[in-house]
Amino acid sequence: MKKIFTMATVAVLSLSLLAGCGTSGGATGSGAGNGGEIKIGGLFEQTGGAAQYGTAGLNGAQLAIDQQNAKGGVLGKQIKLVTADNKSEPGESTAQATRLVTSEKVVGMLGPMTTKTLKAIIPIVTQNKVPLVTPSGTASDLTVANGKLNQWIFRACFIDDFQGNVGATFATEKLQAKKAAIIIDTNGDYAKGLAKAFEDTFTKAGGQIVAKENYVAGDKAFQPILGRIKAQNPDLIYVPGYYNEVGLIVKQARELGITVPMLGGDGWNGDETTKIAGANNMTNVYYSDHVAMDDPGLVEFAKQYQTKYNIAPTGFSALGYDAATMLIKGIEAAGSTDPDKVRTALESIKDLKGVSGNITVDPATHNPNKSAVMLQFKDGKWAFASRIDSK
Repeated sequence: MKKIFTMATVAVLSLSLLAGCGTSGGATGSGAGNGGEIKIGGLFEQTGGAAQYGTAGLNGAQLAIDQQNAKGGVLGKQIKLVTADNKSEPGESTAQATRLVTSEKVVGMLGPMTTKTLKAIIPIVTQNKVPLVTPSGTASDLTVANGKLNQWIFRACFIDDFQGNVGATFATEKLQAKKAAIIIDTNGDYAKGLAKAFEDTFTKAGGQIVAKENYVAGDKAFQPILGRIKAQNPDLIYVPGYYNEVGLIVKQARELGITVPMLGGDGWNGDETTKIAGANNMTNVYYSDHVAMDDPGLVEFAKQYQTKYNIAPTGFSALGYDAATMLIKGIEAAGSTDPDKVRTALESIKDLKGVSGNITVDPATHNPNKSAVMLQFKDGKWAFASRIDSK
């Protein structure tokens, strides 16, 4: 009953948005500066299965906005981050995006963090010309789909293809792996995108995929698929999933006596993977990320974040900060909250200093040109292992 009500609510809100709002966007709405404020929407996964990512991203974005406001804001106005929780669900993401655009009249949007919650709102921000910067939406078709640019979607992160490429390069060049197994969430665009890129790069380098196993998000028992993988004797196991399942896969693999390296993508980021797997099972595990928090260049950011939130930042915190910095820079460079001018300014970003590295936006894809790092769990925490450029 609750599900039916939610879907009906989303449908009504979406129809009213598309029918009543036209394409005027935030430039002429109250978010463009009534009361001396510029409203930016913050649509994040504050609860639900991806809450670890969303909370970190939101905190990073808020820190960047607070620091900008302390400098006087932008265009002579203070920035107000109007937040909404998409509960890690596409339907709720649609409903909250509708509210932010129609009721709050935001002039830009930050978030969501995951592919599925972002894909759900692309029609809304496109129809209403609201520039959006996702901190960590990595699917390649978020910004370019079927050969067509999604004009209003930008990102602060690298894409899945690049991340899978990085994982495979690390596996072949640093770990000297010849045989690999892959475990894929069949319902996840994120997992499938990374897995395909990893396989393509690994096999082109002369490697062999000796096993591919599937699961569905929410699964708890992975012993059967791990048993089949163990029988194939791979040199490593690539698991491009999210922390809830990844932690269990690592734990159960080690309990079965599988000691080979295990690799993943940025879905491993944060403390939850370690909590679920158990620190004693995290030997010989690595994942690709956007930034290494033990980088000396991040000391000041980490200190400021720790002071504000009383918790250490993660890579997603850094990406949230950078996404907000990009949107602020776009508004500032445009000299206006006019959506077309802000979009053009975002496309023109070059060598913008971000926490996760310097950011230059490719206007043809809206993707930033960035390198990636591989992190290793060592001495009870994630630490820098290697920097990898795409091949």
